[in-house]
Amino acid sequence: MTLSPERPVVSDIPGLLDRWAAERPEAEALRFGEVRRTWAELDERVRRLAAALRAEGIGPGDRVAVLDLNHPSCLEMTLACARIGAANAIVNFRLAPPEIVYVINDAGASLLLVGPEFAAAAAAIGDRIPSVRRTVGTDEYEAWLAAHEPEPGPAQVDPADCFVQLYTSGTTGFPKGVLLTHRAMLAHSDNVGHSFEVDPTAVVQVAMPLFHVGGTSYALLAIAHGARIVMLRIPDPAAVVAQLEQERITHTFLVPALLAGVAQVPGVAERDLSAIRTLSYGASPMPLPVLRACLPLFPGRMHQVYGMTEACGVVSALGPADHEDPSVAHRLISAGTPIHGCEIEVRDPATGDPVPTGEPGEIWVRSAQLMAGYWTQPEASAAAVTPDGWLRSGDGGHLDADGYVYVTDRVKDMIVSGGENVYPAEIERVLAEYPGITDVAVIGVPDERWGEVPRAVVVAPGGLDEAAVLAHCRAHLAAFKCPKGINVVDELPRNPTGKILKKDLRAPYWAGRERRTV
Repeated sequence: MTLSPERPVVSDIPGLLDRWAAERPEAEALRFGEVRRTWAELDERVRRLAAALRAEGIGPGDRVAVLDLNHPSCLEMTLACARIGAANAIVNFRLAPPEIVYVINDAGASLLLVGPEFAAAAAAIGDRIPSVRRTVGTDEYEAWLAAHEPEPGPAQVDPADCFVQLYTSGTTGFPKGVLLTHRAMLAHSDNVGHSFEVDPTAVVQVAMPLFHVGGTSYALLAIAHGARIVMLRIPDPAAVVAQLEQERITHTFLVPALLAGVAQVPGVAERDLSAIRTLSYGASPMPLPVLRACLPLFPGRMHQVYGMTEACGVVSALGPADHEDPSVAHRLISAGTPIHGCEIEVRDPATGDPVPTGEPGEIWVRSAQLMAGYWTQPEASAAAVTPDGWLRSGDGGHLDADGYVYVTDRVKDMIVSGGENVYPAEIERVLAEYPGITDVAVIGVPDERWGEVPRAVVVAPGGLDEAAVLAHCRAHLAAFKCPKGINVVDELPRNPTGKILKKDLRAPYWAGRERRTV
């Protein structure tokens, strides 16, 4: 990755810190509440943490895990893992305890860093995560760092190494660890930075959770370009608006559900938000009323983005001109065009052959920013990325004659609710275990706040207590995955081969609407 024509290529994540600590040691790198870190301080802390991890016996190929709301320690852990050849498996703190156990055990994490809100939960599952040799609470984190001297010299790592492992739900009902490498993340930072003009003068707000590419990849984008990071612990609309104004934020990424809250913050139209250069939104459907409310707040600065964890984040974008030109209003339901460094094609999901312009198929992506595969899942990895480097997204859609991509359905029936990926198989697995339910299908239905939410359609010959079934779901699933309602039917529609016709179940809910990912 080349940050400027005069600078040498940086081939790994630690090289970025080396660069900025040498070139801009006293410039502010990160702000979190009252916490301030210069580039020199951030570099020193990461080197201390790398030494602390090595002292715990953690090295190349090992995994650690973080269970916390946004905090600089999680980002430092990712950077320290990058330095020693390990990887940070950041846990989605919204998961239910059994799901948290699964992720930590799947990663084989040797160390668990836990925030105060999750200390009790971590203690409760301690006997079910045998690979974890040590748990570090954030209240002891500073003393732990201070007990070690910073590692000297440049890091010795392979750009093809995974350094951050983010989990995405799988069609089998269990999350998969996505292997994101130095090379891929640097390519993503280069491509997005080129497309959205990120440079050392930028101030990048990290409002989304670090377990998501909208959090971690966005933070690493800032580090790649020497921009200042301003991090929020939780994505609260009022805090987002206050920070945009007070910190003179130039770049931010927000999901539509959060933007809906931003538009409703009292007095938001009178706030000075003029510093914003790029407000990106995506990860779930954007209700048009929310978009209409936001366009006057951020004129000429809104970018719709489409992407996926397996591509480190963004692969296409719809720019401000397409948001505000009435003559191309139809493009508001598109995901825009490929960003710099990305190719997008639509292929027949059965044959892999390209389909004609305008015809539906599966969206395929090729770029240097693709994952190395799924952790310990070679078959799933081979199915996701072709030998010639195309990622099969699992999303259905089409390309128009101008090269705009429209994401119109999910090949794998994925539901995107408030920026979170929800696979019906996860919910169906839990519901199938409930006594009296003999058949089940979960679909996404429209929701004005979250874009879409899960709804269960079940066969229960003896009837069921909906409240009890939903309580069962809450005990085994994260809240955002729980069905928002249950329909009881005599039988589920199936095709001649026995496959449930979910399109028939969805049809009454989506009549007259576009079901899409943005």
